[in-house]
Amino acid sequence: MARALSHDIMYLSRPMLQIYCDGPYPYILENHPEVDWFEIISENYMDSGGRPRYVLDQIAERYSVVMHGVSMSIGSTDPLDFDYLAKLKSLANAVDARWISDHICWTGVAGLNSHDLLPVPFTEAVLRHIVQRVRIVQDFLERPLVLENPSSYVTFAHSMMREWEFISRLAEDADCGLLLDVNNVYVSSVNHDFDPVEFIQSVPHHRIVQCHLAGHTNCGTHLIDTHDDHVIEAVWELYRLAHRLTGGVSTLLEWDAKIPEFPVVHAEVQNARKYMDSECTASSLRSPNILDGSTSVRTPPERRHKRSTVPHPASFVTAEVE
Repeated sequence: MARALSHDIMYLSRPMLQIYCDGPYPYILENHPEVDWFEIISENYMDSGGRPRYVLDQIAERYSVVMHGVSMSIGSTDPLDFDYLAKLKSLANAVDARWISDHICWTGVAGLNSHDLLPVPFTEAVLRHIVQRVRIVQDFLERPLVLENPSSYVTFAHSMMREWEFISRLAEDADCGLLLDVNNVYVSSVNHDFDPVEFIQSVPHHRIVQCHLAGHTNCGTHLIDTHDDHVIEAVWELYRLAHRLTGGVSTLLEWDAKIPEFPVVHAEVQNARKYMDSECTASSLRSPNILDGSTSVRTPPERRHKRSTVPHPASFVTAEVE
């Protein structure tokens, strides 16, 4: 049977602030910044030696490390890649990873990797398929798996449930943890016209062990999760809600493109503390857009005064992705 969420993983999800360690190696090694722990992209180190692995070992001696993957492809119809899982397990043991996470998605088929996080249909059959695979992976890794909600840009006409219901049932049936990416919730809510507050209120908060925050790119008709800018205020307000509902879990800032100097990124991480320490007001629970004078989640502040001849993706109500 799949391993249940242990006391250790829930304890280690207490409020702490994290940042990627994939990048500013010299600054980290020389200055030992006040960061509670670091997250690594698993695939960057699974087959690496030399200086990257040496630096990771140095960081792991001083800080706790969490592993975050992008290639498990838990939603694919391809067989699970046990060579990949073996390397993942070996790395986790080497750095004493607090947990291993990946995404609720598929990344390829027929042995080909798209190097993208592709959405799954929210159906009973897909739910059963992923639950079974998660249980197998947890047994193999001998530790709980933590799964993240990805951002998405298309939906499936034959989906039978909302994303938050799918995620909730998956976590309970597979007995796994959740990584709540607050920016992804916001991005997808704009792209697909749903209420991000309802999403965050509906997922099982006792299953959430970590949150992600990030910046995104506004393309006028849609948003793209690019991790290349500051977190916007609407996402911070959603994070305030998530922090209150979860009782406070570890938080990571993702900034992996157009990366500024480390102190700028570090300051953005520390900005999370004021949302950790402040209370959600009744108005902020209604909608993150209340800050911009709007009470409609369906019309986000960054698109309210923009007109475009390109239809919003959600306008294609009869479109179906196969």
